[in-house]
Amino acid sequence: MKCKLSVSLDEKLVNELDRILSTGRYRNKSHAVEFAVKKLLEEKNG
Repeated sequence: MKCKLSVSLDEKLVNELDRILSTGRYRNKSHAVEFAVKKLLEEKNG
C-alpha cells in the first residue's frame, strides 16, 4: 500500500528532478523519489 507524503525540496533540486523526468526514465516525481529513497536505504543497509 502506498502512503501519501508531503516533502519540501530546494528549488534547484526540483528543477533538476524535472530535468530528469523529461528523459522518460521515471513516470513522475513520486516514482523518482521512491527510487532514490530505495537506493539510499540500500546503501545504508549494505
